[in-house]
Amino acid sequence: MQVSSSQDVVSDSEVCTLKTEVTVTAEKVETKITDHYTSTKVSAFSLKSIALKKELAESQKSVNKDVTHLPNEEFTETQMLEQWVKYAQRKEDKGQRIIASLLTINDPVLEGTTIVHELPNESSKEEFEGEMPELLGYLRGKLHNHDIKIEVKVNEALESKKAFTAQDKYNRMNEINPNLELLKRTFDLDI
Repeated sequence: MQVSSSQDVVSDSEVCTLKTEVTVTAEKVETKITDHYTSTKVSAFSLKSIALKKELAESQKSVNKDVTHLPNEEFTETQMLEQWVKYAQRKEDKGQRIIASLLTINDPVLEGTTIVHELPNESSKEEFEGEMPELLGYLRGKLHNHDIKIEVKVNEALESKKAFTAQDKYNRMNEINPNLELLKRTFDLDI
């Protein structure tokens, strides 16, 4: 009598198919196991397995995504600023005030699909760069454009554009929209 079976065996770093043949005779039972995996086994705890894992990770990185199906809708600076402020508010609500203040310290400028954001010093830049992947994902999703990039510039002379007095607020709003002066003169408004 002869019985054959095959089964998959999973070890730490490989999958092998073993074929088992059992031959029964009157005098003895013979069991023969055949390994159908041609390479040598590598322990998951060896240095070679680390090298193999690194090679696998690099080969997966080298596979380029097909970027033709990613959305690339056009957007305006106003739409970008609106989403920027919403993201900053979301961070503020989560208690991440440092990131929120870095986002609102200065209005970013749109140059094509590149967003240029100025920060006052290198440590602010490093903190902001840690947040950039999440911010990029948010902006790309909300603005439906995957070509968006963020460029961070350090400007040591950058002053915070926070308005504290009524006159400061008016001056800041007038910088954004010069028609405010016309409105003020037309209706003879005071600050």
